[in-house]
Amino acid sequence: MLEIKNLHVKIAAEDKPILKGINLVVPNGEVHAIMGPNGSGKSTLAYVLAGRSDYEVTEGDILWNNESILGMAPDVRAAKGVFLAFQYPMEIPGVAGLTFLRTAANAVRKKRGQAEYTTPEFMKVVRERAAKLNIDIEMLKRPVNVGFSGGEKKRSEILQMAMLEPTLCVLDETDSGLDIDALRIVSDGVNALRGPDRSMVVITHYQRLLDYIVPDKVHVLAHGVIRKTGDKELAKQLETTGYAEFEGKAA
Repeated sequence: MLEIKNLHVKIAAEDKPILKGINLVVPNGEVHAIMGPNGSGKSTLAYVLAGRSDYEVTEGDILWNNESILGMAPDVRAAKGVFLAFQYPMEIPGVAGLTFLRTAANAVRKKRGQAEYTTPEFMKVVRERAAKLNIDIEMLKRPVNVGFSGGEKKRSEILQMAMLEPTLCVLDETDSGLDIDALRIVSDGVNALRGPDRSMVVITHYQRLLDYIVPDKVHVLAHGVIRKTGDKELAKQLETTGYAEFEGKAA
């Protein structure tokens, strides 16, 4: 279970606060959507969960399965089960996708005390999971994300998530830049990973993603705090009304 307690965050090199007291609980097996206007702190929350170093937590705590992760490096958090899917996945020239996936998967498995994949084991698993995302194995022989379309990048990242087998999945605007066909494929890949031992935080501007990845709860983040919580109907309401009621400063 993810528990965020009174979380205050600023950019490390600046004094301006971004998150101003986030309280959030995401039980195992649930998907919670975070929505809100630009500049509300949604991506900051995602980065802080993953352990990005240029943000400073000034107050509060983040617990994953009753253990604080604030003092943990990103690789330790990954071994604990935390995964961040970026809004704009990075290109890694010179590193083939298959090499990247096997290195990452085996590093995490080793930290978890699991046996590392042999080459035949890895190829069997990656072929099976890539096929579910309409990823041709030839695509994985190319450098990571170099020359990929937006849909290919997002499918590649969901494949990374499938291979790393995280228990806390944080998806930062996964729908950004996807056409309807790519959105459906990526959403199917995400839904295939839903389960009783896995929590998901889905960050998005738009309700359309939530037609495919149906959340258990929807939270509106504005001015650094969660201003409203509801079920999936809240997302539909926001599609109609926008964020006008949240434009004023938080109380």
